[in-house]
Amino acid sequence: MKKILLVDDEPDIVEFLKYNLEKDGFDVIASCNGKDALKNLSQSIDLIVLDIMMPEMDGFELYHKIKDKEEYNEIPIIFLTAKSGETDEIKGLDIGASDYIQKPISPKKLIARVKANLRKSSTKQKKSSLNKETKIGPLLINSDKYVVVVEGKQKFFPRKEFQLLSYLAKNPGKVFNRETLLKDVWGGNVYVVDRTIDVHIRKIREKLGKHSELIETIKGVGYRFKNPD
Repeated sequence: MKKILLVDDEPDIVEFLKYNLEKDGFDVIASCNGKDALKNLSQSIDLIVLDIMMPEMDGFELYHKIKDKEEYNEIPIIFLTAKSGETDEIKGLDIGASDYIQKPISPKKLIARVKANLRKSSTKQKKSSLNKETKIGPLLINSDKYVVVVEGKQKFFPRKEFQLLSYLAKNPGKVFNRETLLKDVWGGNVYVVDRTIDVHIRKIREKLGKHSELIETIKGVGYRFKNPD
């Protein structure tokens, strides 16, 4: 049974939607505000239906708090709004919402959208699981377990070193400048300097030992993972 987190500050709407979703076989957890929703959030949640217009913490703020947590990053979120204009819809889709529904809500439409987004999410997760293990040259990188095996021996890499190595190894032969690596590995909302990349590359090379040459420095540009023969 798929578990839905329903977040809306209007009790009548919550009761109405919860009833219809449960009638269709979903397990529904209802929250009346953003703070309560965060308490009810767990990795067992399969999809979130989220109202935009809420007091104290609106839907956009709650969306960012959820997506900032790595363990919840892949949960699809459907926005609800009472506004008739396009502004909220565009903003919601721009920040990465899976879908957007305007009030008044048709239960049949909501359920159809929920099922469509769950199917899409399931397909994405299956594809993602196939990409969790990368074998390249003497390295085996498991992105699910955060494990790196070098010639049969497991090596410990702290999170950012692991993510940087994994990112480069999954794109062999491609040159990345420091700005791109900072944005894609550290994220746009974290302030770090270019020197951070150099320090992490040095530490990664130390752990790769005789295979340190797999990460090449492209002078004046950045770094690249060497395509093994």
